[in-house]
Amino acid sequence: MAKLLYQGHGSFRLTTDSGKVIYIDPFAGEGYDKPADLILVTHQHHDHNKINLPPHNESCVIYQNTDALQNGVYQTADLADVRIEAVEAYNKNHDPKECVGYLVTADDVLLYFAGDTSRTKQMETFADRSIDYAFLPCDGIFNMGIPEAIECADLIKAKHSVPVHMSPGKLFSEKKAKKFTAQNALTVTPGSEISL
Repeated sequence: MAKLLYQGHGSFRLTTDSGKVIYIDPFAGEGYDKPADLILVTHQHHDHNKINLPPHNESCVIYQNTDALQNGVYQTADLADVRIEAVEAYNKNHDPKECVGYLVTADDVLLYFAGDTSRTKQMETFADRSIDYAFLPCDGIFNMGIPEAIECADLIKAKHSVPVHMSPGKLFSEKKAKKFTAQNALTVTPGSEISL
């Protein structure tokens, strides 16, 4: 069974059932001890792209926004036992030509790592995808705030919607997490690992 460690802010470590280790937007928190088979980067802001933070296996693949979005086309790739589909991510602080989110399928579980974004047009199609977990930023400064994140959660209709990237410079905000009252809300604290 795949496991996901929330490291805090917008950083995650996904471990597949076969033992592949995938870091998403490495920057915050703890849990960088396992060598990476794959590192995913949604965009090049400093709090998302510390690709040298975890150790790398010899065959480690670093898959960044520039790989995921080429000539305006969102790419799909099969790497480290998972399928990665790049999707839209943008707002006034994040150029749609330079940012992506990822739909990641691992062990038949579909995860949506939104990256830094506000509501996107593409989110309107996600309800048909039966997403298991959606990780939505909601700081209200560089990204959408809590009310818009709740709207997105209701639009996406994932089985679980998780508020992340809540407060710049902090791993987590309990106050903001409590305000995230989407019908399918799930609060995950930094250092917590969930079985998918």
